[in-house]
Amino acid sequence: MTRLILASSSPYRRELLQKLQLDFESISPDIDESRRENELPGDYVQRLAVEKANEIARIHPLGLIIGSDQCSVNHGKILGKPKDRDHAVEQLVAASGNTVEFLTGVSVQHPDSGWHREWIDSFRVNFRVLGLDEIERYLDAEQPFNCAGSFKSEQLGISLCESMQGDDPSALIGLPLIKLAQSLREFGLQVP
Repeated sequence: MTRLILASSSPYRRELLQKLQLDFESISPDIDESRRENELPGDYVQRLAVEKANEIARIHPLGLIIGSDQCSVNHGKILGKPKDRDHAVEQLVAASGNTVEFLTGVSVQHPDSGWHREWIDSFRVNFRVLGLDEIERYLDAEQPFNCAGSFKSEQLGISLCESMQGDDPSALIGLPLIKLAQSLREFGLQVP
């Protein structure tokens, strides 16, 4: 039986992977998540997903490792997790009335056999025009300070949107389960 390992400390990714009803463990990779100079957003999240998986694969070479990373992009600028409440307000003010793209890079690898799959999932969120009072109430209620772009679609954040476009709503939360399930089946796991 191949050991399935999620290379992440994210509670959101852990909750998402639990939906596939597979036995797995989460191990937090210790990598530098700094963006390289002139690195494009898609390249950035894909590199981090691979580096996270590689870090855990180094310790557990017989496991099937899932690495993932996400960023949001507004007018070409990468929005990471907010540093503090003021930064969260700034991110949401910038998102107001705009379309923000959420990119999720994924790497699934089995180092022992050399099998691997990698991809980037894109999801667009069209934010409605937001008043500062709405942003403040949202931040008070949701406290999305550990989320890319200060936005949690799975809860109250949905009220900030006009519309969304993407193939997999779980990608917006941080782990695209549709393609992940397909990849795990390709490897030989039974899902469901």
